[in-house]
Amino acid sequence: MSYDVVADIQRLKREKNAVILAHYYEDGAIQDIADHVGDSFQLAKFGQTTRADVILLAGVVFMAESVKILNPTKKVIVPDLDAGCSLVKGSPYDKYLAWRREYPDGIAVTYINSSAEVKAISDVILTSSNAQKIVESIPRERPILFGPDQHLGRWLSKKIGREFHLWNGACEVHVLFNARRLHELTLQHPDAVVIAHPECDESILAYAHVVGSTSRLLEEVANNPAKKFIVATETGIFHQMKKSRPDVELIQAPVLDAGCSCNDCPYMKLNTLEKIRHALETGEPEVTLDEALRERARVSLDRMMDIAAGRPVRWPEAFTQ
Repeated sequence: MSYDVVADIQRLKREKNAVILAHYYEDGAIQDIADHVGDSFQLAKFGQTTRADVILLAGVVFMAESVKILNPTKKVIVPDLDAGCSLVKGSPYDKYLAWRREYPDGIAVTYINSSAEVKAISDVILTSSNAQKIVESIPRERPILFGPDQHLGRWLSKKIGREFHLWNGACEVHVLFNARRLHELTLQHPDAVVIAHPECDESILAYAHVVGSTSRLLEEVANNPAKKFIVATETGIFHQMKKSRPDVELIQAPVLDAGCSCNDCPYMKLNTLEKIRHALETGEPEVTLDEALRERARVSLDRMMDIAAGRPVRWPEAFTQ
């Protein structure tokens, strides 16, 4: 880590009255200079309530959009506008709208890994950390459309015993894990606790002792007395795990390529300290949204926040767009 870059970032934060929010999948150096590190739900909450004038979101662009939707008066910037998401790319607005229209009496439950346009035609947003609570709040008689991550939706459907209409999307990072190689790894390390993110294929989740969100997996490593964990999610999470439990052995779950032992999100890793410094210096790239779109997208995010906080919500009777 360059001391000069870090010193510049700290100075610029003070000068601009800026706050840095970083996702757990970012490089450790970025996590270490952030004011808040969290999963997508935690970052949305931090962004909604901050008093800073400038919010720099070190993650992927849809996360910055969520913050802008919830806190529109703040300037929201990112290190790199190309930090996208395969789930966003795999759920284009026109096709998602056509799918949504097939079930006008259904409740459209959309993963936060989605564009602002898709959020605007959804009834409620969720994250992997609050998914069960969100879905269980939906009346049993209403059909549920779940997108864009089919693996999270399938896992959740089985967990709570409700049938979903699933969008056929997937995270390009989490689908790379290989079940056969994972099985072999568990035989080599029978004392290891296998933990996995629900975006993984069900063939991977079948081997997991614990399936949960990024924050849930961090909690498991911090609190479980085991000394060895096999981890099936993006490698950036290891940074906080090692901080909380320097005594444990962390083993990355194997991917399809036998020559690679890692599984990095290529979009998260586009962000660098140098890009963060440049964004703070210039105020760009800035994330902006059309106000009418922002207002429509906020409805589904507000429902998520209300349900997560235990507040009652009203569901629309039908989709009419």
